[in-house]
Amino acid sequence: MDAAKLLIPVKRYVNLAGKFYWPVSQWPADSATSVPAPGPVAVRIRCNSRLESREAYQMTILPDKIEITAAGDAGAYYAIQTLMNLIALEKGNLHCCKIEDWPDFARRGVYLDCSRGKVPKLDTLKELVSRLAHWKINELQLYIENVFTFSRHPAIGRGYSPFTSDDILALQDYCKLHHVRLVGSLASLGHTEKILMLPEYQHLGELPGFSGFAGGTTLCPTDPGSIKLVGELYEEFVPLFQAVDFNVCGDEPWELGKGRSKRSAHRLGVGRVYLNYFMKLYHLCQKHNKRMNVWADIILEHPELLKEIPKDVVMLNWDYNIGGERVSRTKEIAKAKLPFMVCPGTSSWNTHGTRLANAMGNVAEFAAQGLKYRAEGLLNTDWGDNGHRNFLGVSLHGFAHGAAHSWNSKDVDDKTFTQRFCKSVFGDTDGKLAKALNLLGSTYLTCGAPYQNESALFYTLIEPMKNNKAITPSRIDATSETGLKNVISQLSDESIWPGTKGLGEFERLTLRELKTAARMDCLAAQRALAAKKIRNGGNVPAGQLRKIKYQMHKIAKDFRTLWLARNKPSRLQDNLKLFRRIENESLKLSRK
Repeated sequence: MDAAKLLIPVKRYVNLAGKFYWPVSQWPADSATSVPAPGPVAVRIRCNSRLESREAYQMTILPDKIEITAAGDAGAYYAIQTLMNLIALEKGNLHCCKIEDWPDFARRGVYLDCSRGKVPKLDTLKELVSRLAHWKINELQLYIENVFTFSRHPAIGRGYSPFTSDDILALQDYCKLHHVRLVGSLASLGHTEKILMLPEYQHLGELPGFSGFAGGTTLCPTDPGSIKLVGELYEEFVPLFQAVDFNVCGDEPWELGKGRSKRSAHRLGVGRVYLNYFMKLYHLCQKHNKRMNVWADIILEHPELLKEIPKDVVMLNWDYNIGGERVSRTKEIAKAKLPFMVCPGTSSWNTHGTRLANAMGNVAEFAAQGLKYRAEGLLNTDWGDNGHRNFLGVSLHGFAHGAAHSWNSKDVDDKTFTQRFCKSVFGDTDGKLAKALNLLGSTYLTCGAPYQNESALFYTLIEPMKNNKAITPSRIDATSETGLKNVISQLSDESIWPGTKGLGEFERLTLRELKTAARMDCLAAQRALAAKKIRNGGNVPAGQLRKIKYQMHKIAKDFRTLWLARNKPSRLQDNLKLFRRIENESLKLSRK
């Protein structure tokens, strides 16, 4: 067997003579100890601390036994995951073989946005963790802006279905069972608009009113009240996490040096103003015995400051596009002798069905840079910009692909990965689902308006059909008629999707989410075609407009069901309100 056929390829696989049959129905589903197998075959696990790393393992499959040697519990766990994958792949007919395996990166993470609308239920996060761990992911970070119940600042999470301390602790305990570290993450400078919009915190904003937010989006770094607030939030939040690392975020402070800190920025420089605040966050992390992790974008805008960063700060270098400018700047962080992680993304935000080619290329490029310059880890990010209309199930492919490159990047075959993912996760033996995923994941190109960091169809679904000068650029105008018609012809037939027989509830929900994402792209294309005709002075039949209304109504109903199946109510109503506006617009136009 070719080791590359595994979803997460192993480092060394050597075929030995012979094979034996082991009924899969009798295989223990979740075992980390020696378990007697049917008949004479047994699994034996031994410890050898001299292996490559604590997560390394060796496995020998012989006709009468399976021997696993691991450096620690995590290595034994990953050996079992490989064995389960082999059983599924070979349908119980295991080839005798010898495997030696260890990870490329010490930290193999997923970063999950929980603050742009969707706050996952605890059960959803547990289900996700079990799958990530099976793919040998060993770190999870939840992106928190305001969705936590701060007892000293109770207004901050109100109306957003926030996590409680018990949620975090329960998730952490579950993560430990699967050798996953739960690492804390809290927006501590930029992306604080949900806090600054509250009257009691507006005075802390750098530039109130920026981007339409009452208090702006960024804490004023020169206001002592800003770090005081963050310190109080840390007092409640940071001690919940056992992991030594803590992510202070610190990215995209759009207003930095443009408002209340403008005078200091003029005197010291914008970079110096940022670094001064950065060091205050660093001392807070030191106070809580945490190693500070921080997004690297602002420091890379002021590279002269790299030499002043404390040598124990982990820089998180992110860029979400193939050939992105910061991808190639990884070497600058390495040259500064700072620990760092490379941080690609699933490209699942600002789209209904991912930008598949970009996601895979982004991960592969960053993995190569991380290996070349000895990154500490790879952190694969998944965001939920603009109301988090994108579904969790749509991101699973990206999580698995990032996991494969995190464990053994050079042996990942990107050309066949989607087929292997669909077969491994959904039992897709005929390639039907893989073909559908490729179609859905390419609509950002098919529609004729390929933007970075978004699919135009995400916006044509909600952009008013009549000309609206406030929307610049118009995604409707940017798309092509031919491309839109191709999207509809490729995705409107629901028979392209396989059935759900034999799948667990998590995977059944995923297929429903993928099908709904395809319907949303189709409706977005239909609206854009109708809008082009209206904007050019043509007439759209009333029946066609009523059909758009009906389809939006049905999608909204299914969207609500799918949202609540995995998530707390949180900001669901924000999306449903948007969908109702689309329905009302179509109905109004149909009556003219």
